[in-house]
Amino acid sequence: MYKTCIRLQIFSICLLYLFFLSACASIEEDKSPEEYMEQGTRQMDRGSYEAASESFQNLKDRYPYSKYALIAELRMADALYLSSEYDLAFDAYDEFEKLHPKDKNIPYVIYQKGMCNFEQMTTIDREQRHTHKAKAEFERLVKRFPDSRYAERAIPHIRKCFIFLAEHEFYVGHYYYKTAKYQAALARFTYLITNYPDMGQHYEALEYIRLCREKLVMDGDIPPDETMEDPE
Repeated sequence: MYKTCIRLQIFSICLLYLFFLSACASIEEDKSPEEYMEQGTRQMDRGSYEAASESFQNLKDRYPYSKYALIAELRMADALYLSSEYDLAFDAYDEFEKLHPKDKNIPYVIYQKGMCNFEQMTTIDREQRHTHKAKAEFERLVKRFPDSRYAERAIPHIRKCFIFLAEHEFYVGHYYYKTAKYQAALARFTYLITNYPDMGQHYEALEYIRLCREKLVMDGDIPPDETMEDPE
Protein backbone atom coordinates (compact mmCIF):
# COMPACT_ATOMS: atom_id res chain seq x y z
CA MET A 1 0.00 0.00 0.00
CA TYR A 2 2.84 2.38 0.93
CA LYS A 3 4.68 1.68 -2.34
CA THR A 4 1.47 2.30 -4.30
CA CYS A 5 1.11 5.74 -2.66
CA ILE A 6 4.72 6.59 -3.50
CA ARG A 7 4.18 5.62 -7.12
CA LEU A 8 1.04 7.77 -7.28
CA GLN A 9 2.91 10.72 -5.82
CA ILE A 10 5.72 10.34 -8.35
CA PHE A 11 3.20 10.00 -11.16
CA SER A 12 1.41 13.17 -9.99
CA ILE A 13 4.69 15.10 -9.84
CA CYS A 14 5.55 13.98 -13.36
CA LEU A 15 2.14 15.11 -14.62
CA LEU A 16 2.56 18.50 -12.95
CA TYR A 17 6.04 18.84 -14.50
CA LEU A 18 4.73 18.00 -17.95
CA PHE A 19 1.88 20.45 -17.48
CA PHE A 20 4.37 23.14 -16.46
CA LEU A 21 6.51 22.51 -19.56
CA SER A 22 3.44 22.60 -21.77
CA ALA A 23 2.33 25.88 -20.20
CA CYS A 24 5.78 27.40 -20.74
CA ALA A 25 5.79 26.30 -24.36
CA SER A 26 2.33 27.73 -24.80
CA ILE A 27 3.45 31.07 -23.34
CA GLU A 28 6.46 31.06 -25.66
CA GLU A 29 4.28 30.30 -28.68
CA ASP A 30 1.86 33.06 -27.71
CA LYS A 31 4.50 35.75 -28.17
CA SER A 32 3.75 38.16 -30.96
CA PRO A 33 6.26 39.10 -33.68
CA GLU A 34 6.70 42.47 -32.00
CA GLU A 35 7.51 40.79 -28.68
CA TYR A 36 10.07 38.51 -30.30
CA MET A 37 11.66 41.49 -32.01
CA GLU A 38 11.77 43.49 -28.77
CA GLN A 39 13.15 40.50 -26.88
CA GLY A 40 15.88 39.87 -29.44
CA THR A 41 16.80 43.56 -29.55
CA ARG A 42 17.09 43.73 -25.74
CA GLN A 43 19.26 40.62 -25.76
CA MET A 44 21.48 42.14 -28.46
CA ASP A 45 21.85 45.33 -26.41
CA ARG A 46 22.90 43.26 -23.37
CA GLY A 47 25.42 41.31 -25.40
CA SER A 48 23.43 38.08 -25.12
CA TYR A 49 23.99 37.30 -28.77
CA GLU A 50 23.22 33.59 -28.65
CA ALA A 51 19.86 34.23 -26.99
CA ALA A 52 19.16 37.06 -29.44
CA SER A 53 19.88 34.78 -32.38
CA GLU A 54 17.42 32.25 -30.99
CA SER A 55 14.73 34.92 -30.54
CA PHE A 56 15.11 36.13 -34.12
CA GLN A 57 15.10 32.55 -35.37
CA ASN A 58 11.85 31.90 -33.49
CA LEU A 59 10.33 35.01 -35.06
CA LYS A 60 11.36 33.81 -38.53
CA ASP A 61 10.03 30.30 -37.96
CA ARG A 62 6.71 31.22 -36.35
CA TYR A 63 5.87 34.37 -38.28
CA PRO A 64 7.52 33.99 -41.70
CA TYR A 65 5.13 36.49 -43.29
CA SER A 66 5.40 39.11 -40.59
CA LYS A 67 6.75 42.53 -41.47
CA TYR A 68 9.46 41.82 -38.89
CA ALA A 69 10.60 38.54 -40.46
CA LEU A 70 13.02 40.08 -42.95
CA ILE A 71 14.79 42.29 -40.41
CA ALA A 72 14.88 39.32 -38.02
CA GLU A 73 16.84 37.36 -40.65
CA LEU A 74 19.42 40.12 -40.80
CA ARG A 75 19.66 40.62 -37.05
CA MET A 76 20.04 36.90 -36.51
CA ALA A 77 23.07 36.99 -38.82
CA ASP A 78 24.38 40.02 -36.92
CA ALA A 79 23.97 38.22 -33.60
CA LEU A 80 25.93 35.24 -34.91
CA TYR A 81 28.66 37.57 -36.19
CA LEU A 82 28.91 39.42 -32.88
CA SER A 83 29.19 36.12 -31.02
CA SER A 84 32.17 35.23 -33.29
CA GLU A 85 30.25 32.41 -35.00
CA TYR A 86 31.68 33.61 -38.28
CA ASP A 87 30.94 30.58 -40.45
CA LEU A 88 27.32 30.43 -39.26
CA ALA A 89 26.99 34.18 -39.70
CA PHE A 90 28.36 33.95 -43.24
CA ASP A 91 25.77 31.28 -44.07
CA ALA A 92 23.00 33.45 -42.61
CA TYR A 93 24.10 36.53 -44.58
CA ASP A 94 24.49 34.39 -47.70
CA GLU A 95 20.97 33.02 -47.33
CA PHE A 96 19.63 36.54 -46.88
CA GLU A 97 21.35 37.67 -50.08
CA LYS A 98 19.98 34.71 -52.03
CA LEU A 99 16.43 35.20 -50.75
CA HIS A 100 16.39 39.01 -51.04
CA PRO A 101 18.85 39.96 -53.81
CA LYS A 102 17.19 43.36 -54.39
CA ASP A 103 16.94 44.38 -50.76
CA LYS A 104 18.40 47.76 -49.80
CA ASN A 105 20.62 46.08 -47.20
CA ILE A 106 22.55 43.98 -49.74
CA PRO A 107 25.67 46.24 -49.70
CA TYR A 108 25.82 45.77 -45.92
CA VAL A 109 25.25 42.03 -46.28
CA ILE A 110 28.11 41.62 -48.76
CA TYR A 111 30.35 43.72 -46.51
CA GLN A 112 29.50 41.49 -43.55
CA LYS A 113 30.18 38.36 -45.62
CA GLY A 114 33.61 39.79 -46.28
CA MET A 115 34.09 40.58 -42.59
CA CYS A 116 33.13 37.03 -41.58
CA ASN A 117 36.20 35.88 -43.49
CA PHE A 118 38.34 38.92 -42.66
CA GLU A 119 37.96 38.17 -38.94
CA GLN A 120 39.28 34.66 -39.55
CA MET A 121 42.43 35.68 -41.41
CA THR A 122 45.35 33.90 -39.80
CA THR A 123 49.08 34.58 -39.64
CA ILE A 124 51.09 34.63 -42.86
CA ASP A 125 52.58 31.19 -42.20
CA ARG A 126 49.13 29.57 -42.58
CA GLU A 127 47.04 28.97 -45.68
CA GLN A 128 45.09 32.05 -46.71
CA ARG A 129 41.67 30.64 -47.65
CA HIS A 130 39.78 33.21 -45.61
CA THR A 131 41.95 36.04 -46.96
CA HIS A 132 41.08 35.10 -50.54
CA LYS A 133 37.37 34.84 -49.69
CA ALA A 134 37.34 38.16 -47.82
CA LYS A 135 39.07 39.91 -50.72
CA ALA A 136 36.61 38.42 -53.20
CA GLU A 137 33.57 39.65 -51.23
CA PHE A 138 35.00 43.14 -50.70
CA GLU A 139 35.94 43.45 -54.38
CA ARG A 140 32.46 42.29 -55.39
CA LEU A 141 30.97 44.93 -53.12
CA VAL A 142 33.12 47.72 -54.57
CA LYS A 143 32.32 46.63 -58.12
CA ARG A 144 28.55 46.34 -57.60
CA PHE A 145 27.97 49.24 -55.22
CA PRO A 146 30.89 51.68 -55.68
CA ASP A 147 28.98 54.58 -54.10
CA SER A 148 27.96 52.67 -50.97
CA ARG A 149 29.48 53.68 -47.67
CA TYR A 150 30.25 49.99 -47.16
CA ALA A 151 32.32 49.98 -50.35
CA GLU A 152 34.31 52.83 -48.87
CA ARG A 153 34.90 50.78 -45.72
CA ALA A 154 35.88 47.76 -47.78
CA ILE A 155 38.71 49.45 -49.70
CA PRO A 156 41.29 49.47 -46.86
CA HIS A 157 40.35 45.87 -46.05
CA ILE A 158 41.09 44.89 -49.65
CA ARG A 159 44.57 46.38 -49.36
CA LYS A 160 45.16 44.53 -46.10
CA CYS A 161 44.12 41.30 -47.83
CA PHE A 162 46.63 41.98 -50.60
CA ILE A 163 49.36 42.64 -48.03
CA PHE A 164 48.56 39.39 -46.23
CA LEU A 165 48.66 37.43 -49.48
CA ALA A 166 51.93 39.04 -50.55
CA GLU A 167 53.54 38.38 -47.19
CA HIS A 168 52.35 34.79 -47.32
CA GLU A 169 53.90 34.29 -50.76
CA PHE A 170 57.15 35.82 -49.55
CA TYR A 171 57.15 33.64 -46.44
CA VAL A 172 56.62 30.46 -48.47
CA GLY A 173 59.20 31.50 -51.06
CA HIS A 174 61.74 32.21 -48.33
CA TYR A 175 61.02 28.84 -46.73
CA TYR A 176 61.64 27.07 -50.04
CA TYR A 177 64.85 29.04 -50.52
CA LYS A 178 66.13 28.10 -47.06
CA THR A 179 65.38 24.43 -47.73
CA ALA A 180 67.22 24.57 -51.09
CA LYS A 181 64.04 24.12 -53.15
CA TYR A 182 65.12 26.85 -55.52
CA GLN A 183 62.73 26.09 -58.37
CA ALA A 184 59.73 26.27 -56.03
CA ALA A 185 61.12 29.41 -54.40
CA LEU A 186 61.65 31.03 -57.80
CA ALA A 187 58.04 30.29 -58.74
CA ARG A 188 56.74 31.86 -55.51
CA PHE A 189 58.83 35.03 -55.77
CA THR A 190 57.94 35.43 -59.45
CA TYR A 191 54.24 35.01 -58.63
CA LEU A 192 54.64 37.58 -55.85
CA ILE A 193 56.08 40.37 -58.01
CA THR A 194 53.60 39.61 -60.80
CA ASN A 195 50.44 39.62 -58.67
CA TYR A 196 51.37 41.80 -55.68
CA PRO A 197 53.89 44.31 -57.04
CA ASP A 198 53.24 47.21 -54.67
CA MET A 199 52.86 45.54 -51.30
CA GLY A 200 56.36 46.22 -49.93
CA GLN A 201 58.26 43.07 -50.87
CA HIS A 202 59.03 43.82 -54.52
CA TYR A 203 62.75 44.60 -54.42
CA GLU A 204 63.54 41.95 -51.85
CA ALA A 205 61.66 39.41 -53.95
CA LEU A 206 63.68 40.47 -57.01
CA GLU A 207 66.90 39.84 -55.10
CA TYR A 208 65.72 36.36 -54.13
CA ILE A 209 64.81 35.68 -57.76
CA ARG A 210 68.36 36.55 -58.72
CA LEU A 211 69.77 34.29 -55.98
CA CYS A 212 67.44 31.42 -56.93
CA ARG A 213 68.53 31.62 -60.56
CA GLU A 214 72.19 31.62 -59.57
CA LYS A 215 71.63 28.50 -57.46
CA LEU A 216 69.75 26.80 -60.28
CA VAL A 217 72.55 27.61 -62.73
CA MET A 218 75.09 26.17 -60.32
CA ASP A 219 72.98 23.01 -60.05
CA GLY A 220 72.59 22.85 -63.82
CA ASP A 221 68.80 23.22 -63.67
CA ILE A 222 68.67 26.30 -65.93
CA PRO A 223 71.13 27.62 -68.54
CA PRO A 224 73.30 30.62 -67.51
CA ASP A 225 71.67 33.05 -69.95
CA GLU A 226 68.33 32.79 -68.10
CA THR A 227 69.83 34.62 -65.13
CA MET A 228 69.93 37.73 -67.29
CA GLU A 229 66.17 37.75 -67.94
CA ASP A 230 64.21 40.56 -66.36
CA PRO A 231 61.46 38.98 -64.17
CA GLU A 232 59.43 42.15 -64.44
